[in-house]
Amino acid sequence: MTQPIELYYWPTPNGWKAAIALEEMGLPYETKLVNINKGEQFEPAFLKISPNNRMPAIIDPDGPDGAPISVFESGAILMYLARKTGRFYGTNERERVAIEEWLMWQKGGVGPMAGQAHHFLKYAPNMDPPQDLPYAKDRYQREVARLYKVLDTRLAENEWVAGPDYTIADMAIWPWAQGWDKVGQQQTMDDKPHMKRWLDACWARPGVRAGRNLHVELRDETGKDRAAQDVLFKRPA
Repeated sequence: MTQPIELYYWPTPNGWKAAIALEEMGLPYETKLVNINKGEQFEPAFLKISPNNRMPAIIDPDGPDGAPISVFESGAILMYLARKTGRFYGTNERERVAIEEWLMWQKGGVGPMAGQAHHFLKYAPNMDPPQDLPYAKDRYQREVARLYKVLDTRLAENEWVAGPDYTIADMAIWPWAQGWDKVGQQQTMDDKPHMKRWLDACWARPGVRAGRNLHVELRDETGKDRAAQDVLFKRPA
C-alpha cells in the first residue's frame, strides 16, 4: 500500500498550489499544519525540510528509487509531483518549455508582486506604528494590473495558460490570480474577459475546489493581529 505524502501546509496561495496539485493528481496525502502566524515555520524540525522557513513543503515516502525525499518551494513541488505522476507537465519538450515559462512567470512575477501589493494595502497600514505608504501601494497595484493584462492577453489565444491543456502552470497561477479583487482598486476584470473565463474554468475543477478549501476555516485576519504581524514581518533574520 502506498504511503501518503506528507503535506506541510497553511491555507495561503502558495499552500493552495501544493494542495491543488495533490488533489488533481489523485495522490494520497496527509496534511501537517504549519501555523505561520504562530511561527511554526521557524521550528528546527520544519527547517530541516524547508530551510527557507516557508511552506508548503512535502515529504514523499516513496521518492526516487523508493527512498523518501523532501521537497520545498511550491514550484519545485509542482514539478516533482508532475514528473512523479507523468501528468500535467506536457508530452514533449516544446510543451514543457511553455509550462515552465509560465510557472517561472508566476514565481517571479504575479506571486511576489500580488503579495507585496496585499502587504502594503492590507497589513502595513494596520501595523504599529502604521505604515501607510502611497508610493508602495501604487507601485505594486500597477505592476499587478500589468501582469494581469499579460495573463489576459495570453489566454485570448489559449484555453489554458501554457496551451490547450490544463497543467501545473495553471495550478501555480490560479491561487494568486483568483484574489484579484483584493489587490487594490486598480484591479478589474471588465477589460480582462479571457482571464475571467479562465478563473471560472479553474474553479469548476473539483481538484481546485478541494485544494483551495483545505482547512479554509483557518484563514484569518492577520492584518488585525499584532502578534502575527510581529512573527511574519518583524522577526529578525
